[in-house]
Amino acid sequence: MTDTTASTIHNGPLGVRLGALRELVGLSRTRLDDAVLTEAGRVLDEAAARDRLPTAYTAVAIAGATGSGKSTLFNALAGAQLSESGVRRPTTATAVSCTWEAGRELPADGLLERLGVPARARRRAHVLDPGLRGLILLDLPDHDSVDPAHREQVDRLLTLVDAVIWVVDPEKYADALLHERYLRAFAGHADVSIIVLNQTDRLPAEAVDAVLDDLRRLLDDHGVALGEHGEPGAGVLPVSALTGDGIAELRQAVGELVAPRTAAARRLAADVDGVARRLGPLYIADGAEAPAGLTPQAREDFEDRLAAAVGAPAAGQNAERAWLRRADRACGTPWAQALRHLAGRQAERRGEPAALAAKRAQAGPPAVAAPAVEEAVRRLADDAADGLPEPWARAVRDAARRGADALPGALAAALADQPTERLPRPRWWSAAGAGQAFLLAAQILGLCWLVLALTGQPVVAGWLPVLLLACGSCGAPLLAWGCRMAARGPARASGSQEEWRLRRIAAERGHTHVLEPVAAELLRYREVRERYVVAASPTGEAELSRTIR
Repeated sequence: MTDTTASTIHNGPLGVRLGALRELVGLSRTRLDDAVLTEAGRVLDEAAARDRLPTAYTAVAIAGATGSGKSTLFNALAGAQLSESGVRRPTTATAVSCTWEAGRELPADGLLERLGVPARARRRAHVLDPGLRGLILLDLPDHDSVDPAHREQVDRLLTLVDAVIWVVDPEKYADALLHERYLRAFAGHADVSIIVLNQTDRLPAEAVDAVLDDLRRLLDDHGVALGEHGEPGAGVLPVSALTGDGIAELRQAVGELVAPRTAAARRLAADVDGVARRLGPLYIADGAEAPAGLTPQAREDFEDRLAAAVGAPAAGQNAERAWLRRADRACGTPWAQALRHLAGRQAERRGEPAALAAKRAQAGPPAVAAPAVEEAVRRLADDAADGLPEPWARAVRDAARRGADALPGALAAALADQPTERLPRPRWWSAAGAGQAFLLAAQILGLCWLVLALTGQPVVAGWLPVLLLACGSCGAPLLAWGCRMAARGPARASGSQEEWRLRRIAAERGHTHVLEPVAAELLRYREVRERYVVAASPTGEAELSRTIR
């Protein structure tokens, strides 16, 4: 007989789910507390340990309260008096095993060692039942024993066995400890569980069905699926270990549990289901679809806010106005330039804000508004973390905050390293300047000529000085106005170039210090979310393919 471990545990959907859970734990260790991942690590360790042992054997524990008749039931299934039973409580102090060999080439010692059953408590079945071939039946101590060591042993073994037979009696079948601490906790393992109402010989025949119905109701209230009408779930059987009533039906149910040699895989699949159910809120918030993360709109808004923080729009407007001032200085009338220069000097002496601001703008790069940078980062983090479970939303905000600490300094350094680029002076400015000089000369010549004529000096063509003066006086403002109109287009280009330069600097530093770390956290979350979806899906491979598509 060959072992089928690899084909039932680490191959097929369960293998895919265990692999996804292992990757999930690895990716989550730096983002979640170790205590949160402890159970997942335990399940992975148990799966690895069970994978090294033959699935030709199925470990089935008989668990129950004091006086429920576990040991008597164990002996009835074994066909011999293998476990001590009696009125002394607690009777069973350590687990006792009974093995139906699966084959001489497949010893059960490894599995018994893993279960911690001492050699003195290991028995072999006296009744060779082919239907129970490969069964390792365990008689556990009482789960409500007064000895804490007994309860600890029960709890340990219940995490290791492949299936459980829960034994209740007519008096304590509704015991709150059993239902709250054990049956509710094992609700997800109903497929590898059998609930036995023992000692039915103590009930009148008509009362057995009533007690069974009430027991089924309690199980249903605690979320234990019942395997009735062909549906998967726990079977509920009435048995009297003392008289033998129902033992044959129980033996058949155990045989159906053992024969496929899949109980170990089904138990592990239920363990993975439980881990996935408890970890769910840490990976998927309120069962929602995958969050949007860093949308193009969020990136654009972030860049706009950073641009405002470094004064890009204002710098663009200043550059446009500066270009127009240069055009005025190059093409404006000499009289207007002289008056503007004189007014500027006087305003500077008086300390007027406009003059000081213009002077500061010429002195160096724009200042970075650190509060505006922090607000831009905060809003980006909020947008990126929207819809994420709390641990991953916190990781995104932490990554953004770390970037925000260094971003103002990086922006200031980048602005200082890249001074403003000025557009080259247009050639037509020189021509316009020459025109203004010519018109100024015409004004001066006409004025001098007119003065000579008015003082009675003989002049030629008395109308000519008036014409020169009029042409110079009207032509200079008209030339200045035309040049200003012509300079508006290049001025807007100069402003746009300066604004784009500052936007580019802000966007590059924002991308390096904030967007990249935030995107890395979101990528890690998408990876763990995909791993979680696979681990939580009963059909891991199919779910993985659908998720990737």
